[in-house]
Amino acid sequence: MILFRCFAWDESVSERARGGALWFPRMLQGEGRHDAPTLYGCLYASLEPVSALVEQLAGLTGTSIESPDLFRHGKPLALGALELGDGAGLIDLDDPEVLLREELRPSLVATNERSTTQRQAVELFERHAGAVGLRWWSTFESLWANVTLFDRAEDALGVVDVQPLDAGDDVVQEAADFLGLPVNLT
Repeated sequence: MILFRCFAWDESVSERARGGALWFPRMLQGEGRHDAPTLYGCLYASLEPVSALVEQLAGLTGTSIESPDLFRHGKPLALGALELGDGAGLIDLDDPEVLLREELRPSLVATNERSTTQRQAVELFERHAGAVGLRWWSTFESLWANVTLFDRAEDALGVVDVQPLDAGDDVVQEAADFLGLPVNLT
């Protein structure tokens, strides 16, 4: 399975080091949808490249996208294509049978109440030792499947490609269009 991750890329480091495509930023986590840094680190990815970018750019709503917006902490935002091994198990929170079995309601899976989604993730992590992550729908567009990978997925992950993003890239324009943001190329 190919997953896409948008992240601040340091191309001078190895892929598993801070700023690399496979770095689990555990020490920076705590506010994200499925974060539980005392138990695990996680990577947020998507099956759709545009979804990964929309998650990063959503905070710009009401402005425009300019080249400096494609940097975080002095590092360029990049789109990484990651391969998750075939045997890696995901808990699919978009599957009604899974929701029923896990006694989860769709509205609670999709809520922006982080205390709720973080608690659910911890419970699923603890109950399913073989699961490397969660598959869930984007709260921006329900047709986009997002994936939260627990750090126990590390050995099942590989890097296919990493490309720094430019304001002229098609995926940037697609994300901008979705968010209703003009792109300023100058």
